[in-house]
Amino acid sequence: MSTEKTMKVAIIGSGSMGHGIAELLAIAKHEVTMVDINEELLQKAVEKIKRSLDKFVEKRRIRKEDAESALARIHTTTSYEQAGKDIDLAIEAVPEIMDLKKKVFASLDSVAPSNAILASNTSTLSITEMGKATKRPDKVAGMHFFNPPHTMALVEVIRGDSTNQETINELAELTKKLGKTPIIVRKDVRGFIVNRILGSVFNEAFWAYQRKEGTKESIDSSIKYTGGFPMGWFELADFVGLDIAYEVGKILYEAYGERFKPCSEVIDPLIRERKLGQKTGVGFYDWTKGRPRIPFNLLDEYDVDRSWSVAANEAAWLIYDDAADPVDIDTGMKLGTYWPSGPCEYADRTGLNVVLSKLKELHAKYNMEMYKPCPLIEEYVSKGWIGKKAGRGFYQ
Repeated sequence: MSTEKTMKVAIIGSGSMGHGIAELLAIAKHEVTMVDINEELLQKAVEKIKRSLDKFVEKRRIRKEDAESALARIHTTTSYEQAGKDIDLAIEAVPEIMDLKKKVFASLDSVAPSNAILASNTSTLSITEMGKATKRPDKVAGMHFFNPPHTMALVEVIRGDSTNQETINELAELTKKLGKTPIIVRKDVRGFIVNRILGSVFNEAFWAYQRKEGTKESIDSSIKYTGGFPMGWFELADFVGLDIAYEVGKILYEAYGERFKPCSEVIDPLIRERKLGQKTGVGFYDWTKGRPRIPFNLLDEYDVDRSWSVAANEAAWLIYDDAADPVDIDTGMKLGTYWPSGPCEYADRTGLNVVLSKLKELHAKYNMEMYKPCPLIEEYVSKGWIGKKAGRGFYQ
């Protein structure tokens, strides 16, 4: 696969992620074929792409003739054979069900040329497992776009156990040519970078709420107005979708055990009642009249450093496991979730000794694995590598 030339790309699944990725590739002058289970879904996706391109024209971000050319480069089919022949790349964007993804990969493998890369847009599932469904696991990787793909700047590129370096390099290069920033996940870890760190701060907030240490409004007020985050954790969970937050939480718990012990009392009742957040009109908040108003006057009621400390701790685990480096972790959190700082930058600025002390205090108080310091932080502090002040921490 050469990212220099115009490529032929198959996108499997035409939902919000699939058609967004198709639009992005078509704008970049690649030939795209979207595949789905029926024509009706495909036509709805094409209509959405057309509306999105019209908006870009309206806002003068692209010219009318370029939008028309992009739309002409998008084709649709229900046939894998038709979509897969002569392709350089396939990107799977079907629901997060492993058996379904494995079927998709097996089908693609049987029709695509042997040199084609097969990528998954999964947000957390195992790339290695998907690769095993093919005869080319070295050419299977993760290419996790963020929603909406045509406007979000970040793509996580994930290596499966058998993925070769050439595949990772080519997907990273393509990401850059699409005007996006790639971050590399060197190991096939659950939750990759962004969802793993988000999962840790969601969990911390849910447990604090369950223990009645703060209301959702006071926690969100502190996160937004004291912490400088774009949304509070409950507001963001609603925005992402509580069903998605729940599924990701389940996968993280299965992968990492007690460190991601879910706070079932908080989220399960809402899932049962189908109160899934913004998309259903109600979740933690009522969204029927628009975005919830988070009161400003509660901004001192929750200690934001608790969120930062568990985020820095999970970042340390990613580095300790050799899954990612500090630059990619920080870039991921800033571009993928608009955090005001990356967790490694925060820890170096605040002092790893301060973060360690906060984690030990929380661990002693609650005896929960989520607060147990990663050995890497303990090692750095013992060597005096406490961050900016010492000239070395996560960064040098």
